[in-house]
Amino acid sequence: MALAESTPTRLCRQEDHAVMSSAYAYEYKVVSFRESLIGDALDSDKLEKVLNKHAEDGWALKAITSADVKGRIGPGAVEGLLLTFERPRG
Repeated sequence: MALAESTPTRLCRQEDHAVMSSAYAYEYKVVSFRESLIGDALDSDKLEKVLNKHAEDGWALKAITSADVKGRIGPGAVEGLLLTFERPRG
């Protein structure tokens, strides 16, 4: 009887370990993208270059989020994008 009780416990621990291992199988990178300090329209050619550059390094685009991105000067922010990339840990 004690053996039957310990077997499911051991299986659950192995499953939990597999889930934890897979949770760390990827790494992520977040890049802010904005056109200028004054909030000009986003340039699709520049965005494409950023995406392709990261793809060359093994990063895959996971998400694009519209957000206020801090500018280089002063406390204000301009409309921009947060690009979230993912790649397998290696």
